[in-house]
Amino acid sequence: MKWQTKEELVNSLCQLVQFKSISGEEGEVAIIEHVEKVLQDYPYFKEYPQYLQTDQLSDGRKLLTALVRGKRDTKKTIILLSHIDVVGVEDYGSLQDLAFNPKELTEQLRNDSQSLPEDVLNDLNDSQEWLFGRGTMDMKAGTTLHLSMVEKAMAGEWDGNILLLLVPDEEVNSAGMLKARHTVNQIKEKENLEFILCVNSEPMFRQFPQDEQMYIYTGSLGKVLPGFLCYGKETHVGEPFNGLNANLMLSYLNINLELSEELMEKVGEEVTPPPISLMNRDLKENYSVQTPLTAVSMYNILLMNRSVKEISEKLHKIMEQTKLQIESHISRQASVYADLSHSNISTSFDIKLLDYDTLYQEAVKRHGEVEVARRREALVNEREQGDRDFSTLLVQDLAYLCKDLAPMMVLFYSPPYYPAVTSHSHPLVNSVGQHVTQLMEREGQHQVKTIQYFNGISDLSFIGEDNNSKENLDELYRQMPLKNNGDSFLKYLEEELVVPSINIGPIGKDAHQWTERLNVDFSFGELPHILSEAIKFTFENH
Repeated sequence: MKWQTKEELVNSLCQLVQFKSISGEEGEVAIIEHVEKVLQDYPYFKEYPQYLQTDQLSDGRKLLTALVRGKRDTKKTIILLSHIDVVGVEDYGSLQDLAFNPKELTEQLRNDSQSLPEDVLNDLNDSQEWLFGRGTMDMKAGTTLHLSMVEKAMAGEWDGNILLLLVPDEEVNSAGMLKARHTVNQIKEKENLEFILCVNSEPMFRQFPQDEQMYIYTGSLGKVLPGFLCYGKETHVGEPFNGLNANLMLSYLNINLELSEELMEKVGEEVTPPPISLMNRDLKENYSVQTPLTAVSMYNILLMNRSVKEISEKLHKIMEQTKLQIESHISRQASVYADLSHSNISTSFDIKLLDYDTLYQEAVKRHGEVEVARRREALVNEREQGDRDFSTLLVQDLAYLCKDLAPMMVLFYSPPYYPAVTSHSHPLVNSVGQHVTQLMEREGQHQVKTIQYFNGISDLSFIGEDNNSKENLDELYRQMPLKNNGDSFLKYLEEELVVPSINIGPIGKDAHQWTERLNVDFSFGELPHILSEAIKFTFENH
């Protein structure tokens, strides 16, 4: 037994964190190979090597599955899901060299605490033990806990089967989990399994600053990434009212979209975080005194019950508001300039509002389907960009074909897409949630709340219960440039893998920040027992 005591779990976590498994980098492969090698040394997998395998993604990264059969012959299987990738460490500044060394980083922060935020100082001085470092909270602590559960399973702890699932790329496109849908379905068929529950162990996320409530989640928020291509009218900077700067268009759009209450969604007491820009730039390649012709912005929008179509309708209303503001701004400033310069300036812009599908049909109308398809194929064959930049390029190319419509603003969708999932109405999940809540309140005197949606988005989106999948996919396919243009992820969305899900995870703070940290006392002191009891309860009550 290597992963049972608090000290062993801390050491195991530190070992996993030392793999610099930033999404898309070599460490993502190395950490999977490390876990595979560690598990291969156990007698169980020496006897059943066929139960431990990796599956390769198209780009060479790997996911890992490890099946441990229970002490009784049964189909009943619980999936333990976690991701092994992390975000980058640029935010650590001068501490980057320590970002993947939790014990050393924690000690350094303790010795040089003057520049730390007050809440971080409080945790460092608290009687509870906290461990800092990239991935300690999100989510290598969860992986460490699941390895501990696998070890228990190999020792014959439960009647049912455990399937460990470790995936890469959760922080970017969830390519690992999308690939895993097919892999896990193959294992299910080959080994004659019945998946009764998926347990994720993403950390508890605070609903608001200073939130000390503890949470169990029966699902995960959905996410869409709408993009907006602003196509203006070029001009020389000496004649600014002869054109329309795409950056100006984008600026007004950002004012109306960033943190917009129109795109918050409330279900019961839960509210989605508001939209926030994840990409915002003009597409001018070189400096000159010509104004930027095109610019793009992409927004992170989270959802629960709301459909993608409803979101599109709200976005169109915001685009209409933005159009009027831009046109009014140009007219107002032209009037001011005319008064100051004693000149006669006449400006009139009618900004067209389109979505991707409409723009595509306009391009076909002007140039024919064969020509549009030829240009599409040429771009696909020469592709060097990632999904988001390539989506933008496809929209921009169509806009060039329809430049007579300019100025225009075009709505489209880009990967990734996360369906909103929840098992809050599933009787087994409800029972497990109640059992765990009572256990935590009774044994740890904790205040625990079960809510429907994990608010950090997670890979549960691709295995949990989604009520809007068909409707949402239809709308996305209609407005997503990557559909039929070299797409890699959309085909995986069509494969069925639906398992009742719950998230029972560790306590941490400041995910994706340089102050990311894990509460060791709860996460590795109390939580292993809680997870073990949740698994036992599930097998006994299914």
